[in-house]
Amino acid sequence: MLEVTVIEDASAAAATLDPVRARLLAELAVGPASATMLAGRVGLPRQKVNYHLKTLERHGLVELAGERRKGNVTERLMRASAASYVISPLALAQVQPDPDRFRDHLSARWMLAVAARLVRDVGSLITGAARARKRLATYALDGEIRFASAADRAAFVEELTRGVGALIARYHDEHGEGGRAHRIVFALHPTVRPEGASPGSDGAGAGSDAPASGGEAPALDRPSTTSDGV
Repeated sequence: MLEVTVIEDASAAAATLDPVRARLLAELAVGPASATMLAGRVGLPRQKVNYHLKTLERHGLVELAGERRKGNVTERLMRASAASYVISPLALAQVQPDPDRFRDHLSARWMLAVAARLVRDVGSLITGAARARKRLATYALDGEIRFASAADRAAFVEELTRGVGALIARYHDEHGEGGRAHRIVFALHPTVRPEGASPGSDGAGAGSDAPASGGEAPALDRPSTTSDGV
């Protein structure tokens, strides 16, 4: 089972958005189960559950884990193909965000368009690497930083932009033989507070559309690093 898989097909995405099928996916991410076992958990007739499982299987969202005999019947044990799923903007290709349409480094909505492109591109790369049975070299930083003031936040962004710009200038080779272009993304936004938490001194929280700094540079908060492969 994959940890995360990206759904690029619109009909597959629609299948996961059905509440019953989403519940079945959650159950099958925990472990294999038959339609009979699932029927008792979700409170639906076995035939109805079996219909939903066939739909999910057709889109590659669940797969056969094994079979077992129960009396005179052979039950199919199904499992989710991934622990979690992300819907790519490709599933809504005609209306997917386009960060090249406008560029505003202080726009939260432009940051969202950049993030959507990241999901789309990395999802496509994962799919291509899996088909070719090749590793996909990626790198990410993720963390959190607390600024004492808005002035400190602005100074951080300015210093980070200069530093990353210098690194890009040092390593970028427009005509490097055998080279490959890589996209760099940096995003800085207020941390979303848990529901019911009291507001912090920055005054921004969940649901706020306060300006957030964003640009093309790697995330450099308190870092945790990952390197993904297929």
